[in-house]
Amino acid sequence: MTTQSTSVESILGFTTDSGHTFGTVEIAYETFGTLNADRSNAILIEHALTGDTRATEWWSGVVGPGQAIDTNEYFVVCANALGGCSGTTGPQSTFSDGLPYGSRFPTVTIRDMARLEHNLTQILGIETWHAVVGGSMGGARALEFGLLDRRKTRKCAIIAAPAFAEADQIAWAMMQERAIELDPDYCSGDYTAIGRFPTAGLGLARQIAHLTYRNDADLNQRFSRRRRAADYYEVTSYLDHQAKKLTARFDPHSYVLLTRALRDHDVRTGRSADLRTALSEACTDSLVVSVSSDRLFPPSQVEHLARHLPGKVDHRVIDSPVGHDGFLTEAAAVSAALREFLTR
Repeated sequence: MTTQSTSVESILGFTTDSGHTFGTVEIAYETFGTLNADRSNAILIEHALTGDTRATEWWSGVVGPGQAIDTNEYFVVCANALGGCSGTTGPQSTFSDGLPYGSRFPTVTIRDMARLEHNLTQILGIETWHAVVGGSMGGARALEFGLLDRRKTRKCAIIAAPAFAEADQIAWAMMQERAIELDPDYCSGDYTAIGRFPTAGLGLARQIAHLTYRNDADLNQRFSRRRRAADYYEVTSYLDHQAKKLTARFDPHSYVLLTRALRDHDVRTGRSADLRTALSEACTDSLVVSVSSDRLFPPSQVEHLARHLPGKVDHRVIDSPVGHDGFLTEAAAVSAALREFLTR
């Protein structure tokens, strides 16, 4: 039988890559299962951009009792990213003047998120994680976590994520950021302090993003040219539904901060312009997974990462018509790859 708990830890004097020092940073996380006596069964799950700590919900076919990441066997930890909106310090956290940080919240990087989780590792008393696993932005976080100190990571699974963002991904991110920033209710990120909320901007950003999460062939097959009304297509209804779901649960300024972090991510920064050299300190037992129809992070871009990682690297391509979201929807295929990887 697995156990589950939610916790928040406070970390003093955390400095970001941008040079901002927080007096205190809170990191929220959930744990599933039980840590064994020698603390060797811990797995860190890294969530994607709009994910949260509830890994057994958003990755239900992969994480949970009897699943590939079996919470009856492993002690699973999932922490909310720095700058997020699910308990870890973010733009809606209270600043020293009693108002939300809002526009005063600093730029954060994928590396900042990983460094904060290294602090959590120390608090939890885990010397080495059995594995660090993540998809999309979570895959970038998993990669950075291992690069910061590979002694802390026995195995690393990077799913649907590259070593760095390229021009196409930067362009898609820019449109999402602009959609939020141009909403008159955004107020440079200070909307909460004056009782406003950029619903339209966040919704449009989510719709733009969703077009990169799903493959064009998948959308064509599911919706074709069918209409719900004279000037309202079924695919439009689908995108409106995605927008409403996100605006009901996510913070717009967190969305901007995390989108920028993934847009700016490049493992070579501060290491080496040569990718193989930059990755030389990465975990030496890696699983890299791409999705065949992914148009956000195409298989060739993910494979490029796999070819430059050190040590034992297993690259798998999951055959899926869905697109980038295949790392979530193709649970059986992801589970098969992870189960083999975690037990080898």
